[in-house]
Amino acid sequence: MTLYITLPELADRPGPEELSQVATPRRFHAVDADLLDAMLRGNPLSDWTSEEIEIGAQALDVIVSAVNDAQAYIDGFLQQRGYLPLQQRYGIVTGWARAIARYLLHKDRLGPGEDKDPIVRDYRDAVKFLQLTADGKFSLGQDDPVATPSSGAPQIATSGRTFSLDTLKDF
Repeated sequence: MTLYITLPELADRPGPEELSQVATPRRFHAVDADLLDAMLRGNPLSDWTSEEIEIGAQALDVIVSAVNDAQAYIDGFLQQRGYLPLQQRYGIVTGWARAIARYLLHKDRLGPGEDKDPIVRDYRDAVKFLQLTADGKFSLGQDDPVATPSSGAPQIATSGRTFSLDTLKDF
């Protein structure tokens, strides 16, 4: 199964600071961003206590759950068009997975309103393009496994010739 987004990619963007704030269970203070960054990237954790690592692991579980939910959500759209299983990673799908996972992590976010919230905007854009892809109106890119390339010129298809030299040679 192709992963649409990896944990190190989430460490790059949106980053461990944001992820620690939204993924740490409410009963704890936000996980140290450096600890979460190390966990996301698979780096050694020897600089932190076992209690900090345990809280970090719980935050990491929340992040992994959001990534899995985003993956399933995207699969639902791509299955409609017959894309699955994807044989390679597409940058655009990674962006959609990031937007959806981020939206799921920010489910309790209070902000300027949905119409001005960049997280909600990115999520809605991802869903819009997923629907267009499922409808066959948007391509995953140059290596799209379902897209039918066309030069834009009209295509004409006919049946074979009814009368040819071979069929008329007996007359």
